[in-house]
Amino acid sequence: MALLEHYVKMILAAPVYDLAICTPLQVAPALSLRLGNQVLLKREDLQPTFSFKIRGAYNRLAQLSAEQKQRGVITASAGNHAQGVALAARELGIKATIVMPETTPELKVLGVRSRGGEALLHGPSFPFALAHALALAERTGCTFVPPFDDPHVIAGQGTVAMEILRQHQGPLDAIFVPVGGGGLIAGIAAYVKYLQPQIRIVGVESEHSNCLQQALLAGERVILPTVGTFADGVAVAQIGEYGFQICRQHVDQVISVSNDELCAAIKDIYDDTRSITEPSGALAVAGIKRYVADSGARGQTLVAIDSGANINFDSLRHVAERAALCTAVAQA
Repeated sequence: MALLEHYVKMILAAPVYDLAICTPLQVAPALSLRLGNQVLLKREDLQPTFSFKIRGAYNRLAQLSAEQKQRGVITASAGNHAQGVALAARELGIKATIVMPETTPELKVLGVRSRGGEALLHGPSFPFALAHALALAERTGCTFVPPFDDPHVIAGQGTVAMEILRQHQGPLDAIFVPVGGGGLIAGIAAYVKYLQPQIRIVGVESEHSNCLQQALLAGERVILPTVGTFADGVAVAQIGEYGFQICRQHVDQVISVSNDELCAAIKDIYDDTRSITEPSGALAVAGIKRYVADSGARGQTLVAIDSGANINFDSLRHVAERAALCTAVAQA
């Protein structure tokens, strides 16, 4: 419990609201009716950068010394952390360089540049971008800002859980959290399990980048040989070290879902909110649907973290086609 207490204190002290907002926790009425459970959406897609990542990025940059701020920062990101760092750096008067995979959606690259960050495209996937960013940081003396594997980043993301427990005073059965590198689920698990350990914490991963699921099975952090990029926001080959310390003890279950399930979940969220999430943003809703189908759960209160809305407009046709196909198969 000492580790959890340490993170709870950091979460409570995190100055994220200098830039981030307290996002709504709202009922998804149609999905709730269909699943026979109350489904609540934590709308992190409504943050200034359309993703929860602004929380951890700002908290990390706020901890820098004056000398570090003057030298500037560098990071690697598939897009959402990148935009968070760019905006946080602009707010704090820090020069930011962000290395992004060449496969990063154009929307996210433009999001970085429009917020004052320098975007460098390097490599086919996140691990290549990460290696390049670390080499640049060593060469230039800039401070590297980890996208997920850092206690201050984890604490910043953990403020999501603080808000959920304040916003929903009644019983909560489970919180479903999208997982890429593990910063968000680690922060949420630390806060929730310290204060209300009876609430289940369920991680949801793309089946093409299920690094936490594989690490829990192996009992240690593993490196996936390949990762899929459809859910680019969670296309990570290895769970973070700091996050895994928490997850291996305090995450109750990890579910992996297919790309088609993600497309169907994007449609579910749209039907209830008229908002469009990116594939990684819909992971938690896809996980709830799988959980209810597998467990037969009824009458429970389930929270899904709607984690981001940075999707290229030209991807929507594919999403709509796959969602329609998935719905037809489910009804057959």
